[in-house]
Amino acid sequence: MTAHPLQGGTHVLVADGEKALLLVNAGDAEHPHLKVAREARQDPPPEPADKPGRFNDGPSVHRSAVEESDWQRLAKEGFAEDLARMLYRRAHAGRIDRLILVASPMVLGALRSRLHKEVADLVVAEIDKTLTNHPIPEIEKLVAEALGG
Repeated sequence: MTAHPLQGGTHVLVADGEKALLLVNAGDAEHPHLKVAREARQDPPPEPADKPGRFNDGPSVHRSAVEESDWQRLAKEGFAEDLARMLYRRAHAGRIDRLILVASPMVLGALRSRLHKEVADLVVAEIDKTLTNHPIPEIEKLVAEALGG
């Protein structure tokens, strides 16, 4: 019989582009009790102060707009990189044996592509939901439900 993804000792990373909670199940699969092991925050990206730039198309007088960077996307990808490094340090030190990732599809994708193989091998489930602003008892309930518990 396969172990339930949320068995005791399983870590649960709940993240969005600006906040992450690394939780550990101090209970069991039937009665999860998530406790905060680490919390991380990133300041929201600054709003661009000026308009997108323009460049000259050559000898004509026509000028084209330069598309501005998607600051929020870049900030989320940078935060995903930071989270991946933190998870690697913990996994490499033997402090994580099993991991469940809970994040929006975009953050989940950014995080997944940055995980070291050592961490990716520990992932037992992924849930594409944004739960960072929920209280921990609600996160316990929603994660358990999403995993069929």
